[in-house]
Amino acid sequence: MSEQDLLALLDQPGRAEWRVRLARWVESDRVQKFIVGVILLNALVLGLETDARAMAAFGGLLVAVDRLCLAIFLVEIALKLAVYRGLFWRNGWNWFDFAVVAVALLPDAGPWAVLRSLRILRVLRLLTVMPKLKKVVAAFIHAIPGLSGVIVVMLVFFYTMAVLATNLFAEAFPEWFGSLGASLFSLFQIMTLESWSMGIVRPVMEVFPWAWAFFVPFIVIATFTILNLFIGIIVSTMQELSTLPDPGAPNVELLETLSRMEQDIARLRAHVERDRGGR
Repeated sequence: MSEQDLLALLDQPGRAEWRVRLARWVESDRVQKFIVGVILLNALVLGLETDARAMAAFGGLLVAVDRLCLAIFLVEIALKLAVYRGLFWRNGWNWFDFAVVAVALLPDAGPWAVLRSLRILRVLRLLTVMPKLKKVVAAFIHAIPGLSGVIVVMLVFFYTMAVLATNLFAEAFPEWFGSLGASLFSLFQIMTLESWSMGIVRPVMEVFPWAWAFFVPFIVIATFTILNLFIGIIVSTMQELSTLPDPGAPNVELLETLSRMEQDIARLRAHVERDRGGR
């Protein structure tokens, strides 16, 4: 909220009070549970719209329900804008809500048609409505600075091992290690332990029996060490944030504070007016 908004709010008694009441209603558990239900219904409808048989049988109904869900989301965003005003844009979750709802308003044809297909992102609004999911995402975001060092170590390690694998196995297995890019992709597949043994390593060991000395240390370092560092940092950050309040709550608290300030100022003005009248 800007200084001008604050001054305007305090200069006009009664404006903060209705905003506080409306904010409490919008953020109430009953309304939030209703929004969660609408999000889940919208997710089901968007999934059914991808099925040709469902669209042939219930196409009109599905489109109508989708538009009804969008209308509910628009009303919710409009109410929050009316209540919080400048405070609305100080919350990153509100930016996300506004963006995923606005995508659905893009035209169905032309260059905007592809972007409009992103309306499925409305399902991700569950992350902004449910506090537990919100804290998980917040923990991941807060963990990014701590993960940067691990990411650099992983990139250096992957690049070194990819160059080495290309030099060692490119001639015999060009489909897996014929270029630096192919080696990076093959090593990434090995790191995920997806068909790494029978799919890549054992065929390589049939030609190079000593290849285990390359792949076993790679798996130990890349899979069991570096990935566990990622998990450890994220879990540690989640524990640190577990005691923090819901990021959206301070907005309502601030409106309540402004309402009390408004009432105090109104009483002071009434007292000053009575003093002037007594003189």
